[in-house]
Amino acid sequence: MSSINLIVMAKLSNRNIAILTENGFEEVELTSPKQALEDAGATVHIISPQADKVKAWDKDHWSVELNVDKVISDVNADDYDGLLLPGGVLNPDSLRTNKDAVNFVKSFFEAGKPVAAICHGPQTLIDAQVVQGRKMTSYPSIKQDLINAGANWVDQEVVVDQGLVTSRNPGDLPAFNKKMCEEFAEGVHTGQHA
Repeated sequence: MSSINLIVMAKLSNRNIAILTENGFEEVELTSPKQALEDAGATVHIISPQADKVKAWDKDHWSVELNVDKVISDVNADDYDGLLLPGGVLNPDSLRTNKDAVNFVKSFFEAGKPVAAICHGPQTLIDAQVVQGRKMTSYPSIKQDLINAGANWVDQEVVVDQGLVTSRNPGDLPAFNKKMCEEFAEGVHTGQHA
């Protein structure tokens, strides 16, 4: 294991990370980053408006169900050191219309805490009004939405902008997971803002 990985592991061992999701998240975009965070020593909670379980989507069909650790109405960003927003078409579309979810997301930016979003996950960031002036990437179909909200959209496998990590699709997960763990290990970023 490289010395950088050991440093990240040491810094994530006392970190609590929230994964905010709804039914219809792309399975691998939640399970792969979650595993990377846990492997690096973080405590990870799945947060959702759903009370018991959330159901994954896997490319073209419904997939596994995962246990929800905490309901969105019962949590506060103060309890977490970082936030992950997995993609999937249905998941962010539901989250962005949920006031508690949008406020939860926005509060991470207000506190300068790192946030990682992949694929369609950045859609929720649009409704939280935190993309203005940020360099980002996403699934190509929401490129124009992000540009219209003021983001500087680029086509790269992973983009890091002051604690905000974004990627395009499941093929980008190795780079996304690495940068997400690094940014979460760094903690609060003064350039992260709402």
